[in-house]
Amino acid sequence: MGRVYVVGIGYRPLDRKARETVLQAGVLLASNRLFEVFRRYEEYDAVKDRVRVINNVNETMEFIRKELKNSSGDIVLLASGDPMFFGIGRRSVQELGSDVVEILPDLSSIQIAFARVKIPWDNAFLMSLHGGPDPEKRRPLKHGIGEVPILLRRYGKLAILTDRVNNPVRIAEIICKSYHEESDRLTMYVCERLGYDDEKVTKGRPAGLIGSEFEDTNLVVIIDPATEERFTAFGLSETEFSHKKGLITKDEVRAVSIHKLRLPQKGVFWDIGAGSGSVSIEAGRLLPALEIYAVERDDEQLDMIARNRDTYGVFNLSIVRGEAPGVLDSLPVPDRVFIGGSGGALEAIIGKISERMSSGVVVVNATTIETLNTALQSLKGEGFGVDITEVSISRSKPIGDKTHMSALNPVFIVRGVKGEI
Repeated sequence: MGRVYVVGIGYRPLDRKARETVLQAGVLLASNRLFEVFRRYEEYDAVKDRVRVINNVNETMEFIRKELKNSSGDIVLLASGDPMFFGIGRRSVQELGSDVVEILPDLSSIQIAFARVKIPWDNAFLMSLHGGPDPEKRRPLKHGIGEVPILLRRYGKLAILTDRVNNPVRIAEIICKSYHEESDRLTMYVCERLGYDDEKVTKGRPAGLIGSEFEDTNLVVIIDPATEERFTAFGLSETEFSHKKGLITKDEVRAVSIHKLRLPQKGVFWDIGAGSGSVSIEAGRLLPALEIYAVERDDEQLDMIARNRDTYGVFNLSIVRGEAPGVLDSLPVPDRVFIGGSGGALEAIIGKISERMSSGVVVVNATTIETLNTALQSLKGEGFGVDITEVSISRSKPIGDKTHMSALNPVFIVRGVKGEI
């Protein structure tokens, strides 16, 4: 059986091994764009009769499997830059096997971009928003474009592979919406057509790049000079949220409740009776890839959730106006649920959650014995395993030149677990 060599091109001449591999290959595969790039290489004339252009990745993999079965010759699959950096190298190894595939990388587009802007990239967060060439069949992404502001606040330096949908202008718009006037401290670079003779680097503030036009083949670098040192991933205080006086999950209770939820990196989280959205905001800042739905019926509270979401750039949070349990039918199936308020419909809400959720965790905050009893009986009745934690908080306060402890009302945190988590 022959071997498959995934050869990166685009930024420098082929090294000795890559050159020998290309010249000896029985067939070379390339997309239209990479075919145009490869035509500039000195090896092209010697192998041009063996080049096959296939634009669909699935068709490419199928062609390789058939070729390996019917021929003993080696196959070269041309890739952009480093094939293992958000490239076809990963899929080649997964589908064809590491014993068959060998990776011969070029420089990555990230290396080139940071070299062009003359900024070190060893502390940058690297992400891809490239969903593929076909808008109808976009590949799932680890991070969405809405997560850019919170990732930028956390890491201070992002490098983003873009596409026509998730383009530099959309990125700039989302950053400005989150950062508001603070976006003026950011620097954004758009690196177009790297490796081509007409490559171009545009530098500016995000607001200044809105309305610009860029070539489709580009990469974005964004710098926040405030850096991650100012980012608090967890532990916002009550005073840092817009909220009705007293109507907010207390800091200590919020911490224990989120701990009890055992939130996954990815999945769906419902925050029912979200109030000011403090639990949703903390969860969203911790886990940018988590889909969060804050359900609230009160108009004033809804406005506060929106204000808090915008303040902290938590755009993985969707605000749902309506009353549970009725509004829950419109939401995707949850993996975790927090119930901070139920409007007297706790039993019906838990019944609806159980109907939708095959496995996961439900956490209920109860301040009265009656609510505690309803939560306990309802969760048990729906087949959840239940545990209860009572949180009693006392906070220090000065009285004269002394420090005294002032007790807050205790809160019962009821957790229901269903199936495997």
